[in-house]
Amino acid sequence: QVQLVESGGGLVQAGGSLRLSCAASGRTFSNYATGWFRQAPGKEREFVAALSRSGSNTAYADSVKGRFTISRDNANNTVYLQMNSPKAEDTAVYYCAVRGSGSYYQPSMRSMDYDHWGQGTQVTVSS
Repeated sequence: QVQLVESGGGLVQAGGSLRLSCAASGRTFSNYATGWFRQAPGKEREFVAALSRSGSNTAYADSVKGRFTISRDNANNTVYLQMNSPKAEDTAVYYCAVRGSGSYYQPSMRSMDYDHWGQGTQVTVSS
């Protein structure tokens, strides 16, 4: 099993920056791809970014490409989401996730490919 704990959420002004962190425990974190998803009120959960276990392959939603960066520190079992120039429409609860099956070392945009999820952290962007 993997336990994931997100942190770093809060209130940020549009055009500012924020870094989310996700600390993992309970499994060899470095073996698995990771991802960030988000869910805004009244909307379905959507893909944000994903990263291979090595950190060499990434995937981003078109809406955040060029503004958000996903990275990982395998030595410290942590994955990050750097949010630059956030917009009001980025307001959501952000979840980190870890793959556990299939091509578990490759990033995926599908939430069904992730077996382990954190509890989420709220990000509110004020305009």
